[in-house]
Amino acid sequence: MYNQVNLIGRLIKDPEIAKTKTFITLEIQRSYRNANGEYEADFIDCTLPEGIAHNVVDYCKKGDLLSVRGQFITKAEKQIEIIVEKVIFLTSKDI
Repeated sequence: MYNQVNLIGRLIKDPEIAKTKTFITLEIQRSYRNANGEYEADFIDCTLPEGIAHNVVDYCKKGDLLSVRGQFITKAEKQIEIIVEKVIFLTSKDI
């Protein structure tokens, strides 16, 4: 069995450290247009381990483009959540 997912999307809000578990939500635009000629998007929750969470909070903000690798789980409400193993920052930060 193999459970791995790779996603590229934009943060929908500034990330924050939470006491219980830190997560971010990525907006992932679909590659096709709907009947109205507009692109739709999916919003995927990603749970971050502590070390990765601190880096994301320190270096990322709303709208930044991220690549995440992890495993997906399905919650009781049939909502997908990604348990993140690795994050790559795709938006360059001005120094």
